[in-house]
Amino acid sequence: MESNRSIGKAIVGIVLILIGVAFIGKFLNFFPHRIMHHVFSWQMILIVLGVIFISTRENKSTGWILLIIGLVFLIPDAIHIPYSLKRLFLPIILIVIGLFIIFRPTSVRRDGKTNSADFIDDFAILGGGDKIITSDNFKGGKITALFGGSKIDLTKSSLAPGRNVIDVFCMFGGTTLIVPENWNVKHEVVSILGGFSDKRYIKQNTPKDVGKEIIIRGFVMFGGGEIKS
Repeated sequence: MESNRSIGKAIVGIVLILIGVAFIGKFLNFFPHRIMHHVFSWQMILIVLGVIFISTRENKSTGWILLIIGLVFLIPDAIHIPYSLKRLFLPIILIVIGLFIIFRPTSVRRDGKTNSADFIDDFAILGGGDKIITSDNFKGGKITALFGGSKIDLTKSSLAPGRNVIDVFCMFGGTTLIVPENWNVKHEVVSILGGFSDKRYIKQNTPKDVGKEIIIRGFVMFGGGEIKS
C-alpha cells in the first residue's frame, strides 16, 4: 500500500512538472502552435485527471473513464481520420460507459453474514424515484443515474462501524442524499461540466457518530447531486 502511494505521488509530481514545462514552452514559443493547441485542450485536462486518479485512488474506475473519454476525443482532433470512422467514436464512448456501469467495483465491505438492506444499489435511467433506507448497520453501496435521478433518504439508518463508501456515477442525471446530522461525511465526487454539493445544515455542538464514517465518491458529468441533512 505504501509503495502504491509513493508511485502515485511520483506520477502526480511528474504530471505537475510536465504542465509547468508546457506553460513555459507556451510563453516562450518553444513548441509549434498545433502541439500547444492539443496540450491546452479540454481533452488533455480529462487525460491528466484520469492519470492522476488512476495513480492515487483505490477505486480507479473514475480515472479510467476520464482517460478513455479524453483519448477518444483527442485522437480524431490530433490526427486525420476519415469521417466514416469518426462516426464510430460516439458509439465507442457509449459502450465504454455501459461496461463501466456493469463492471465498476465499489469499495463497500461485503461478507456472507450481511443483510442486503445494509447496502444500496440504485439505478435510475430515464426516470427515478425516492427511496427510504432503514438499516441499523448501513455499509454504503452504489448509485447510478443516467438521464434520470433519485432521492435517497438515509435519516432512518445507522452507519456500520469504520469506513463505509457510497460510489456515485451521474451522467445527464443526478441524485440527492439525505443523511443524519451526526454522520461523519466525506465528499470526494469528481465533477466535470456538472456539480455535486454538500448542502447540509449542521447545528452547532451536534455530537458526531464516533468511529463511523461515510465517504461519498464517484464521478459526475453533465449532471449533479447534493448531500442534505
